[in-house]
Amino acid sequence: MSTDTTASVSTHILDTSAGRPAEGVAVSLAARAGRDAEWVVLGASATDADGRCKDLPAPPEGTTHVRLDFETGAYFANKQAEAQQDAPATRDSGVFFPEVAITFAVVPGEHYHVPLLLNPFGYSVYRGS
Repeated sequence: MSTDTTASVSTHILDTSAGRPAEGVAVSLAARAGRDAEWVVLGASATDADGRCKDLPAPPEGTTHVRLDFETGAYFANKQAEAQQDAPATRDSGVFFPEVAITFAVVPGEHYHVPLLLNPFGYSVYRGS
């Protein structure tokens, strides 16, 4: 929960190639206080069955930028392995985006919900509500 001196961050991932939430994707949250400051990793989690991370920590007071790092390579590698149990692979077995890093500016007292729309060869993000 945010206060007047901190921001709060939440995220979820939708796998648009499957039309459902992306479960089991590792997500880490980092923050910095100023454009030239060092990034500090605050915590990590993994998406649940609804594709949501419900336990990301609140950025500390003074945070100006936040970065969400999504480990998408393992997610797609696992999906490909599951699909190959029933049929041989018909396309490139490599993972095009093995990770996705989203960096955004924050201001105290605001909540930032950042959904990731993901597929094997592209992604999109936006500020949700």
